Formats: sequence, structure tokens, C-alpha cells
Amino acid sequence: MDSVLDEYEGADESSVVSSMLWVRNLRRYIRSDVDLESEAMLELQTRKILLNIFKEKQRKSAKAGIIPSFYKRKPEDGSISHTVQRLAKYRFLKKQSDILLNSDDLDAMWLILRENCVIDEATGSEKVNYEDFCQIASLCTEQIGSKCYRFFSPSNFMKFGKDESGRIPILPFYLYVMRTVSLTQARIDMSELDEDSDGFLQPYEMEAYIRGLIPNLAQLCDMPTEFVQMYCHIAAHKFFFFCDPSRRGKACIKKILLSNCLQELMELHQESEEGDAENTENWFSLASAQRICDAFLDLDKDGNSMLSKEELQGYADGTLTDIFIERAFDEHVHHGKTVIGNPWEMDFESFLDFVLALDNKDTPEGLTYLFKCLDLHGRGFLTAADIHILFRDVREKWIQVGNYELCTEDIRDEIWDMVKPVDPLRITLSDLIACKQGGSIASMLIDVRGFWAHDNRENLLQEDLEPYEPDAAGRT
Repeated sequence: MDSVLDEYEGADESSVVSSMLWVRNLRRYIRSDVDLESEAMLELQTRKILLNIFKEKQRKSAKAGIIPSFYKRKPEDGSISHTVQRLAKYRFLKKQSDILLNSDDLDAMWLILRENCVIDEATGSEKVNYEDFCQIASLCTEQIGSKCYRFFSPSNFMKFGKDESGRIPILPFYLYVMRTVSLTQARIDMSELDEDSDGFLQPYEMEAYIRGLIPNLAQLCDMPTEFVQMYCHIAAHKFFFFCDPSRRGKACIKKILLSNCLQELMELHQESEEGDAENTENWFSLASAQRICDAFLDLDKDGNSMLSKEELQGYADGTLTDIFIERAFDEHVHHGKTVIGNPWEMDFESFLDFVLALDNKDTPEGLTYLFKCLDLHGRGFLTAADIHILFRDVREKWIQVGNYELCTEDIRDEIWDMVKPVDPLRITLSDLIACKQGGSIASMLIDVRGFWAHDNRENLLQEDLEPYEPDAAGRT
């Protein structure tokens, strides 16, 4: 700070000081004999000063009738503002990390909860009333510190269901504490990787976060080193598919924390049970990532790391309709992804979107992807004529494998009965999402296997049938 002040000594001091009020105030403060107060008091005073400055600016803006500033350019790398911002962010995150409960603190809290609870004779669950809750708060504060006290507020006690005696079970409360700590730690870790501190993560930052988690995830810690980069790329892509619907190339940290994707990823903390090593239901499992890579390589017949329409038709054993593949390329494979003069081809990024949409047809994000393919004319709705055109390929594939004849009009009426659209003449994306059967309807229109599953839905509820095989199953 002295060096900064000395720089102004050689200049026209009167003009500099008069134009920079903070320099004069700082010098006056340094030369005074006032004792330094506590850090907390200084922070409180600083906050009050900044708040007063902000209110004064608002008052002047309102008085002048001008539009207040809503955009501020980010500081350049290496500038003083950028350095101050990074230091402030570091201090804030470190402070938040210091008041976070660690694993030993959580174990101690669980022990105190169990030692001071009562067992419900009717259910056998361990419970506490509010008086015990307050006593446990005092014991935890004595043994762990004040950082655990915020969990024992009256509002937290009221969040849990109480029995007729006003007691809450301790297990849901403890799981709430663990989840809060876990999400807070995740937010701190993501914020550290957020280079521009805008509350969003870019793909490479999300990949770095996942890479840091791998050694701590029981089901991933033995991952081959050469596959780590590809795994992080595949895993991060799901976060952006669900948390970046506008495809801006960045995902909000808050949205990531609240998404099911993070919960699905954290499930890999648990040791895989015997026989689950090849489980591919979890997108973030090692087996799932390897399955996706193998599927892409198997489809890529010419080995150019791109998929043509003809190659993609082999996906899902060839049960997807040709018109759906055509529409997927029209809507989701962009220009400039292949050599000029050749047909468009799908790269690995677009293939991941394609797989995620088909695997998550019942979600708004998956339905949004598929609806663009179903909307043949880009009008934002489907008509009876669109249903006829889309189902024509399904009907042809259905009959080719020896199944009974289908009446397209009956299928159209059935779809209308399932959706119950607001406008009886058209089906919108909102209608598909609202009816809670959008995934099944989309499958009926793009995949002969999906139509078979719908046609045999009652049998599938009663029996554990083998998966549909196009050359044999499905005959009646």
C-alpha cells in the first residue's frame, strides 16, 4: 500500500488527492492513532459504507431520471481489479470452507444424536422432541464448535414430520445435514473453478470438477488413466444437456447443484455390488461411458470419427425410423461439420445429445430435443397429418417382421386421447410434457421397438418378458 501511495508523491499531489477521495481518507486513517478494531467490526463498517454509496447512487440516478447501469465489463486479466476480485473470492471461499463440517464432525454429531434420543416403541425409530433438540445443539456446540449451531434452528426442526408427541426422527435430520454439507462443499469446489466468477461453469471447468472427484468415487477410482479425459467429457455433457437448455455453452452452478445429474454422479461413492460392474443404467458409471464409446465406434464404419445418416440408422438395432434419423440431422446436426460438398455428418458431441434424448424421453429436455424432430414443418405443433407421416415408417417396419396390420387412424386417435391437447386440432410441446406420457408417444412415432412396448404394456406389467427382437418378438 505504501508503494501505491509513493507513486502519487511525485505527481501533482493536490490534483491527485482531490480527484481520489479514498487516497486522502486512507492517509488520514493511517496517520490517526485509532486502534484497529476486530475484523468482524471492520467488515461490518465496510459493508455499511458500501451500502450508503450504493443508495446514494440510486438516489442520484432516480433524481436524474436515467436508466441505472446493469452491465459492467469484466476486469482484464492482470489488472488490479482482477487481482482484487480473485483475492476476495479466495478469502470468501476459504471462510465458507472453514465453517463447514468435516467427516469427523458429522460422526460426532451422529453419536450425540443417538445418545440423546428416545426409541419410538411403535415404529422402533429414534426420535427427539424440541427440548432434546435444543440440548443436542448445546452438546454439539461444546464438542464440535459453533459451526454446527445453524443446523439446530427452530425452522429446521419444523421441516420434519412430527408424531403425536411432537418428536422428529433423527435419521432424516442427520441426512439433511449431510446433504447440506455435501452441496455446500460442491458449490465451493465449483466456485473455485469458475474463473470469471459469474456463477456459471464452462465445459472445460465442469470436466475439471469431475476429474477432481474421480479419486474419491469408489466406482471410478480404478479407471484406466488413458480413459479419464474421455470419461470427463462424456460425464460433463449430461450436465450441459440438462442445465444448459439454451445451448449457451455454460451452465449455472445453482442449477447444477439442484439437478438430478449431480445426485446420480454422487451415487458412485457407494461400492458397486457384486454383479453390478456392468450396470449401464447410471450415465456416469464407467460401464456406461465405455458402452457409449463402443456404440459410436461400431457405427462409424468408415472410421472418420463422424456418423452419416446411413451409419446412424444402425443405432438401437436399426429399429429407429428413417424419417426420424433424417429429422435429427436436419435439426441437431449443424452446418460446417464435414467436408464441403459431402452430406452432413454427426460428430461425437451431437451423438451424445442424440443418446441422451433417447435415454431420457420422459424429461422436458429429452422431449424438447425429440419434438423438434417430430415437428416436420417447424410450426411448433403437430397435426393429424404429421402423425400419419411419422407413423408410416413405424408401420412399415412393424409389418416387415411379420406382425399384424395396423390402422394409422386408430393410432392417431389413441395418441390424441393420451395427450388431450388444449387445442383439439394440434399437439404442442407443452401438451406432451403436461400429459406425462410424452416419452411413450415419442417412442411410438420414432421407434418400432417403442411401439411394441406400448402395444404390449399390459403384458409387460405382468410378466418379465425378454427384450423385443425385430425378427421374432411382437407377433400375435
